[in-house]
Amino acid sequence: MADTPWLTTEELRMWRAFIDASTGVLHRVEADLKADSDLSFEDYEVLVHLSEHPERRLRMTDLRERLVSSKSGLTLRVDRMSDRGLVRREQCDEDRRTIFTVLTDEGFATIKRIAPQHVRSVRRHLVDALGPADVTCMADALQRVTASFDDD
Repeated sequence: MADTPWLTTEELRMWRAFIDASTGVLHRVEADLKADSDLSFEDYEVLVHLSEHPERRLRMTDLRERLVSSKSGLTLRVDRMSDRGLVRREQCDEDRRTIFTVLTDEGFATIKRIAPQHVRSVRRHLVDALGPADVTCMADALQRVTASFDDD
């Protein structure tokens, strides 16, 4: 324990503020999503990633990496979303071991319908609490944190 560089008071304040803010924002945004569409934040994330891909489909392994999800967790999520008609699975013609998750027309219509409410929720619970300079500073700082993951 003597070798552990403990957090300074300011570092600890930043860490706790990050946890409190991120948890609070995510809970509120998810509550709004559920009220508006009966989708979880994780389901919405799947729709976002698929809708942003030119073919509206991703290999399950690529989707799992983007979502930082376990294989079984993503499989269950995709199963539930498939039951609702939002996505479907397709086998790759070239490699039968590869499975794609594909955004259905209903899934695309769903994200188009709920995206404006989602943006309003993000704005209300996060963006409006910050000034323009805060938004830029926070985006820059969080992108540096994300870039540091490549070092792991």
